[in-house]
Amino acid sequence: MIDAHEKGFFTEENSVEVVTSRNATATDQRLKRVMDVVTRKLHEAVKELEPTQEEWMEAILFLTRTGHTCNEWRQEFILLSDVLGVSMLVDAINNRKPSGASESTVLGPFHVADAPELPMGANICLDQKGEDMVIGGHILGTDGRPIANAVIDVWQANDEGFYDVQQKGIQPDFNLRGVFRTGADGRYWFRAVKPKYYPIPDDGPVGKLLGALGRHPYRPAHLHYIIKAHGFETLTTHIFDPDDPYIHSDAVFGVKESLLAKFQQVEDPVRANELGFLGEFWQVEHDFVLARPEEWDLLAQVGPVQTGDQFHSR
Repeated sequence: MIDAHEKGFFTEENSVEVVTSRNATATDQRLKRVMDVVTRKLHEAVKELEPTQEEWMEAILFLTRTGHTCNEWRQEFILLSDVLGVSMLVDAINNRKPSGASESTVLGPFHVADAPELPMGANICLDQKGEDMVIGGHILGTDGRPIANAVIDVWQANDEGFYDVQQKGIQPDFNLRGVFRTGADGRYWFRAVKPKYYPIPDDGPVGKLLGALGRHPYRPAHLHYIIKAHGFETLTTHIFDPDDPYIHSDAVFGVKESLLAKFQQVEDPVRANELGFLGEFWQVEHDFVLARPEEWDLLAQVGPVQTGDQFHSR
């Protein structure tokens, strides 16, 4: 007698094989592989958890509410990806670095493409609010040589944890944003204010999920960078304040040890006057190292990938 497995009927034991076998004639082989893996992992989870019908319906309703929260300016599914660590994992897989190159992290939702290009040393704080800060460093290749004509797109939240696009009519347009271009020495520097930690949007289904899990919604204080230079791979990254109260519990897992910068408080009236500051200020020095595409090609052939200071085989 032929059993259910041989007939291709669905059972608890053969669920994965039955479902994935229906994809045998798929024309998109990448899609077929994706669905085979997703089906296998999802069925494994269901078999391990053995959810009730009510629990499974609640999971479906959670995804429905997540979709309903999305609109032209808010993507709740990306937020869900963020808080589950999937966004950072995808970023890490797609940005494996050769030795010595600066690490990437997630872009974040508040980048503005047409921020103004400013002269080196300009103050990107347009409303004179917050604790003064000067940021500088060098853009280098993995050989240690400075990179001329590197374009550095920077942006940050203000001292209350808000970006300009979140406070239209309160903050000036392009507040705490700017684009700078390095000279022959590869050095960059600009003036700003010390950023503050802030919450991701937590008034929707993802925020309620975090609350139910006992997790906070905060991101530690950071500055965003996109750095581009001819002949080098583009770097999208942050630098973080290592003394921030949320540095070890970033809601979206964006912190990497190599991205911790030293935020030093300076009391130097002469230097403050030179910078146009009224008193004490913060100083940050942080270099960025860009990789060339051929270094990435070599990395792909050899196999080791960089995670902080450690190397692991793929």
